Amino acid sequence: MTTLSPLPRTLPAWIKALDDVHLPAFADVHAKVRLALRDSGMSMRQIAEIIQTSPVLALRFIQEANRGIGDGQPAESLEVALSRIGLQRAETLLSRIPASEARDIPLPLRQMVLISRHASQQANGLFGARLARLWQDIHWGSLLFLAPTWALVCACPQLLESWEQRVLVKGEPASRVERELLGVPLLELCLKLAEHWRLPDWIVQGYRLLGGNRRMLIKALHIARDNAHPLHQQQMLDADPDLRRWLTLPSNTIVLANGLALSSHHSWGGVHSLRWQRLAGLYLQLPLDELQQLVHQQAVISARAIGHTDLWHPAQGLLWPTDSRFQSLREAPMPSTQDLARWREHCRQLLTEPTPFSNVLQLTASASQAFACGGMQRVLVMLVDRKQNRLVTQQCIGLASEASRLTLAPEQSQVLRRLLEKPVQLRLQPANMAQFSALLPGALKALFAGEHLLLRSVGIDSRVLMLVIADQGGSAFSETTLQTFTKTAQCLERALGTFSRRES
Repeated sequence: MTTLSPLPRTLPAWIKALDDVHLPAFADVHAKVRLALRDSGMSMRQIAEIIQTSPVLALRFIQEANRGIGDGQPAESLEVALSRIGLQRAETLLSRIPASEARDIPLPLRQMVLISRHASQQANGLFGARLARLWQDIHWGSLLFLAPTWALVCACPQLLESWEQRVLVKGEPASRVERELLGVPLLELCLKLAEHWRLPDWIVQGYRLLGGNRRMLIKALHIARDNAHPLHQQQMLDADPDLRRWLTLPSNTIVLANGLALSSHHSWGGVHSLRWQRLAGLYLQLPLDELQQLVHQQAVISARAIGHTDLWHPAQGLLWPTDSRFQSLREAPMPSTQDLARWREHCRQLLTEPTPFSNVLQLTASASQAFACGGMQRVLVMLVDRKQNRLVTQQCIGLASEASRLTLAPEQSQVLRRLLEKPVQLRLQPANMAQFSALLPGALKALFAGEHLLLRSVGIDSRVLMLVIADQGGSAFSETTLQTFTKTAQCLERALGTFSRRES
């Protein structure tokens, strides 16, 4: 994975940086494709069917086929791309594509590819049968439409979380956030990258539509709002032949499909999702309720095809509350003035010399209350035995009853072993959760469900005596609560040092 620091701030710099990103493919699919390319009995179509199970591999083969063709016609499908580059060159290209296990691929990249697969299912289900002769254009255009963002989140995984937090959760204007994060408008960057990579023409047309043909799009959205009166809609379209001609362009199908997939990823009932549904209904000349039923069906088909995953699929939003996807992105409520006053009092008590505590149980009780008053909703304080081969619960707040009886063996967890080497703090969040989640004990993950977690080992000098695990109910941490957690841990370390020096 490429890490860009500092981030580019201009289009040429971004294109150069993202052109150098080596997108990883799932190792199992990578191996299957290698075998297929070496099997003389397989046709190009059969090989293409295996490759397309990995959108990243499909993108790379189409990129390679379109590289350096000048004014020639870009390959619009994977089968055409394979025929153009040949099997030997295809195998050479495959050897340059990293093969990685899912846990080693950045979660934001896997999430964006999932959205693309969902968009492809929406496009095939809604438009594929109606425009059967164009099914290849629809399939590949919808699947690869968001490919520029794959490279972006692979290079800078933190950008997706920052964008979601600021735009979708806090409601900041997307254009302002994009300029602050990227230095350039996101749509313009995607357009230039699609042109540079010579992606299928429909993809380039789609970005030009979103970035430069806003007048037509706004007029179409205005008519689409009147979904309850299809006759009036048709009369308005008939009165504007240019708009009617533009609306019915087949290339618009991939924009509609990706709009539906992206907006439902946020919320099925949100204003953006409703706009895309109305626009798709106008394109297909379907009532809104019928269009919604079809869109929901395609989402379920997509989820079944993808199978069990640690990612969020919009189909889950059809079963759970519409805001469940963004619970982990929302910052938990700030501690109240009264809570902060109690937090300061507990910290003062921890820092008092000589120590006011008669035993370790009293000390950890005050510390756990300080963590809670500082904003943590779930707190677990565990003691390390003298041989450092066991962690035993000493205090717990906001957790299930079994937390009070929890015992962990550090040798069974690489993360716990690292935390016990010396006092250190580990912050888990969506950008690194996939990397560390498999290395955490299952009992701990069951107690702290969510994508935001703090683990802090504390002790005297370099010897670890305790482990503190805390979160805010799975919600994102604010800077204030991160600071109070760190300060509380420092107070706890001071208190342990003072307690160890107490008079016998």
